[in-house]
Amino acid sequence: MIRVVLPPNLKVLAHVNGEVKLDSARLDTQRLLLDELETRYPMLRGTIRDFTTQQRRPFVRFFACEQDLSHEPPDTPLPAPVILGAEPFLIVGAIAGG
Repeated sequence: MIRVVLPPNLKVLAHVNGEVKLDSARLDTQRLLLDELETRYPMLRGTIRDFTTQQRRPFVRFFACEQDLSHEPPDTPLPAPVILGAEPFLIVGAIAGG
């Protein structure tokens, strides 16, 4: 199982508490993980990625294994500890301003 940690606003939108668990049998890239997440929780479509381009939204970041994966190509393989469920895939809402 892949463990996904959502930011609080997306947890509320998806009606989930804690981590989301996804079957990892075929979810070995960011694209496949996000596709499955949006399939299971259709209310998240358009909140993490743009509807048309499927690009990550500007104020959303992805982290795993203490690495920022936000700028990795969507088809880059996820780290093995994420696929094995040892480490979570974090979706973080960034804040701008000053």
